[in-house]
Amino acid sequence: MQEIILIKNGELALKGLNRATFESVLVKNIKRRLHGLGHFVISRSQSTTTIEPTEEAFDMDEAVERLSKVFGIAAFQRAAAVEKDMSAILSAACDYLQEPLSQIRTFKVEAKRSDKDFPLTSPEISAEVGGRLLETFGHLSVDVHHPDCVVTVEIRERFAYIRCNQIKGAGGMPVGTGGKAALLISGGIDSPVAGWMMAKRGIVLDAIHFASPPYTSPQAEMKVHDLLRQVAAYSGDIGLYTVPFTEIQEQIRDNCPEELFTLVMRRFMMRIAERIARREDCAALITGESVGQVASQTILSLGCTDAVVGMPVFRPLIGMDKDEIIVRARAIDTFDISIRPYEDCCTVFTPRHPRTRPKRSLLEDAERALDVPALVERAAADAKFEIIRNEF
Repeated sequence: MQEIILIKNGELALKGLNRATFESVLVKNIKRRLHGLGHFVISRSQSTTTIEPTEEAFDMDEAVERLSKVFGIAAFQRAAAVEKDMSAILSAACDYLQEPLSQIRTFKVEAKRSDKDFPLTSPEISAEVGGRLLETFGHLSVDVHHPDCVVTVEIRERFAYIRCNQIKGAGGMPVGTGGKAALLISGGIDSPVAGWMMAKRGIVLDAIHFASPPYTSPQAEMKVHDLLRQVAAYSGDIGLYTVPFTEIQEQIRDNCPEELFTLVMRRFMMRIAERIARREDCAALITGESVGQVASQTILSLGCTDAVVGMPVFRPLIGMDKDEIIVRARAIDTFDISIRPYEDCCTVFTPRHPRTRPKRSLLEDAERALDVPALVERAAADAKFEIIRNEF
């Protein structure tokens, strides 16, 4: 008996003629994520990907933990692979499932027979395996409607596979199938969640952070590093560009009407982010904005900030409320990092009474007091680059 991992690819099965390309990217991501755990081989059949260790030292527990964070995997299971013989199947079912079955009360057996040459039908396989499990584990009873555990026996070309309840995967699309985009990340709750959500759709992430020393601290930058490491556990490595923003914010403070400070600042951020994004072959920007959450995120305000860029701006949180965003942040382990008490540059020179219904002409008039092209060019050129590595 050998233990393997069976992976269900989910929506990749719907990709038609492009399916093989998507599955190939998923396999590459799996190999990269499991690197260092031991030797293994990966094979594909229908909508299932099989990971088969080739040495006993392969760390199966760690592999399961890592696979839970790979986008493109809908579900996966540890399974026993045995020869296609009922005596071997019955023996393996009792041995391999001993631990999970000892912790439950009810079960049912499902059989799948891809190999039609196997002498027993699917109902006959289910009956024999179920009978043996009832004999071996006296505390168990069968519940075909709401069992604590579904035992699956699958007869395929090479082996029979025996497994118990499946593990929910991260879902989505394999990272690398959706292009590349630049995430504007502060140190707050929203932007890491936005980056995670777009990575789930297969997008490779770069990140852009605006720092304003001495108004913002080194701890605020380290918070961003820690947030991106949590996202990178799902998305893979992230290139981070830290933009010096102090000069621009001071220029805005000294030359623009106070009620427009935040909107002018946001327009500068978008211009600089687009400059860096195009340089790095990103096709879109990503922000963590949600309609109405703050004054700069009203519909009119968002329109004024979008007006200065010529590429798509993705806002995956746009219709979510704060509670929904916090639930997602907790699920991906970014919330506790985001609430560390280190302020980002968005809190610098915050106007007492920000304008919520701005006109683009007012912002354009305010910006005439600034050398916008020079400030944007200098900030983009002076951005510091580093790679935030996937922890695995």
